[in-house]
Amino acid sequence: MPTLRQILFPYDFSAAGSAAIPYIRSIANRFHAKVTVLSIVPPEWVSPPGLIPQPLGSDPAALQDALRRQLDEIPLEGFEQPLARLTMVGDPALKIAEVTRDHGIDLVALPTHGHGLFRALLLGSVTAKVLHDVACPVWTAAHAEKQHAAITPRKILCALDGSEKNMALARWAFELSREFEANLQYLHVVRIVSDWLGLESEQALQEEMRTESRKRMEEMLRSGGLEAPLRVAVGEIVDAISEEARQESADLIVLGRGAAHETLGRLRTHAHGIIQRAPCPVISV
Repeated sequence: MPTLRQILFPYDFSAAGSAAIPYIRSIANRFHAKVTVLSIVPPEWVSPPGLIPQPLGSDPAALQDALRRQLDEIPLEGFEQPLARLTMVGDPALKIAEVTRDHGIDLVALPTHGHGLFRALLLGSVTAKVLHDVACPVWTAAHAEKQHAAITPRKILCALDGSEKNMALARWAFELSREFEANLQYLHVVRIVSDWLGLESEQALQEEMRTESRKRMEEMLRSGGLEAPLRVAVGEIVDAISEEARQESADLIVLGRGAAHETLGRLRTHAHGIIQRAPCPVISV
């Protein structure tokens, strides 16, 4: 059962960050979770004119204090639990990992591709570090301001990669869908085995692999008492998952990424690509 009692929301005052607020509020209120809004001043940050009064310049203490005042003015209404606001100075990815560890965070909500006060926070390299370094699930939305997924997910797509972590991931997604009263669909992607699928023999081999994968996945889900539709697609992982989510009008994708010390499975190595291409938010578990 997903336990989401403490949510960390790194916020950079960007359109992407603002667009993510309704999604985060929906998750927080559903799980009665407390949200900590985090703003970070990177060491190399220079104050842009207009938003932060001059002559604060790049003095970290002054900038941190200015950001704290800005956070107090953000219209964050509708949250059941009182919000905590936190400002820090340092490397964004390291600070997010530090707060996640020290504050017992259960979910990091990290919209990407923002263009706010500190762009470095939301660049792909930082997102990749956060996905690698934190142990808890990470909610991401690469195009939050453009996506039209339902604020409260009605359809959840869970991508399974055939690794030993599949059962735990499948159950996590199953329980999450029950919590949101959403429809759940499992998806497994089989790689294309040949560049010569026009040949009958190669087509037969591809279909054999697909059939075997379906049988294996169905047995796993059945053994765990997890009843939800399963689709087995053929193609490249990032493209297939993104396209399936688009065709099925998924509101949320759930996928696994493993811990930092583990050998990465196929989906885990593609997590960042899926986030960038997905038509809806993604939770990486």
